[in-house]
Amino acid sequence: ELCEYALERDDLKQLEAWDVSYYAEKLKLERYAIDDEMLRPYFPVPRVMQGLFDIVQRLYGIRLSPVENADVWHPDVHLYQLHSESGELLGQLYLDLYTRSGKRNGAWMDDCRSRRRTSEGLQTPVAFLTCNFPPPVNTRASLLTHDDVVTLFHEFGHCLHHLLTQVDYPAVAGINGVPWDAVELPSQFHENFAWTREGLTAVSGHFETGEPLPDSLYEKLLGARHFHSALFMLRQLEFGLFDFELHMHADGIIEKDYVQSTLETVRKEVSVVPVPAWNRFANSFSHIFAGGYAAGYYSYLWAEVLAADAYSAFEEHGVFDRATGRPLHNAIVWLCRRGDPICRQLLEAGHGDSVRAKTGLKIDTYFSASKLKWLVQEKTDIRSKLQSSEALIGTMDTYLIHRLTGGKVFATDHTNARRTLLYDIVRLTWADELSRFVEQPPAALPDM
Repeated sequence: ELCEYALERDDLKQLEAWDVSYYAEKLKLERYAIDDEMLRPYFPVPRVMQGLFDIVQRLYGIRLSPVENADVWHPDVHLYQLHSESGELLGQLYLDLYTRSGKRNGAWMDDCRSRRRTSEGLQTPVAFLTCNFPPPVNTRASLLTHDDVVTLFHEFGHCLHHLLTQVDYPAVAGINGVPWDAVELPSQFHENFAWTREGLTAVSGHFETGEPLPDSLYEKLLGARHFHSALFMLRQLEFGLFDFELHMHADGIIEKDYVQSTLETVRKEVSVVPVPAWNRFANSFSHIFAGGYAAGYYSYLWAEVLAADAYSAFEEHGVFDRATGRPLHNAIVWLCRRGDPICRQLLEAGHGDSVRAKTGLKIDTYFSASKLKWLVQEKTDIRSKLQSSEALIGTMDTYLIHRLTGGKVFATDHTNARRTLLYDIVRLTWADELSRFVEQPPAALPDM
């Protein structure tokens, strides 16, 4: 499609990797009559942050309030306290939203300290939320793109995961010690509110008039939401498979060009965008080499299924329904603890329609969570191995296993299952016989 568009528009006969984003943006603008700059005036940072705080309060009864004269490392940084409905201090959050010289690129959250109970009392958790949004100019507030707003909701979901914990042991409190299947669940779940009419009304307000995002722009935004969704999925599959292949076959002795050749092998299986031979993406893939996601990058796609299933309850009962928000709050508080009952419950929910609504992809491309689990077991026959390793899987992620074994025994059974699943998605996406997985599921799903 892009090749034909580039040829028709500019007589470009060979679409290169560096052309894709440019022509994709041009095609999106022509097709949907919307781009980032049209939306930016409606998302000034103060309005977005107040709307985000209001949404959290409506969902979970949590109140955020600024800490005056807090000790911070830069004037742009602000500290907030989180209180429960009863007034109990739950934790504190540093917001560092704007780009500046010498600051690391990207957007992320991290923990400053974890919840802990000692003989001296309770230590409440503290988190950082860091972004690189454009700073305010003179008296005008920083204006965000809609992608920036989605990113903010994503990282704020991670922060809630850490700050709402009721676990008193730091090693497994908040974001610590969570199995990889669910690491990205709270973050991806909260992205949904940046796409709803109610959520965008809460966080939008034109920087000059205060008018919320109009319906006309909202409809265009929704219309363009799934533009090139399949390309995005293939890119995520490429990252996840490359990550797995590196960690499952490395025996401690890395041969020359091993990393690059592994990436090229995965790309031949997955990628549809031509990549120049001199490209060295792996050299900057900080997620798995410096960001703590070693053998865990698959969680972005895996947790997207869980998040879609979880959000389907709000689609049924109302976007800001407190009765629905309370059990989700409890799920975040205890996420993947006590034998992972919440994760198992989500896996058994299986709202395929929710996944399709979130991704824009047909059910034969993206399975519901329950069918994903079934497919993994059908393809790998690991049920007995998983049961025998239940305690290990329920309490450690693959990165901890890597640490405990000195990196020599990394191909754990459940890691292999996830890797196999990603390849199955790639292969079965294009297969007609996939319909049997969807239309004729097994009579009873296995008890995980």
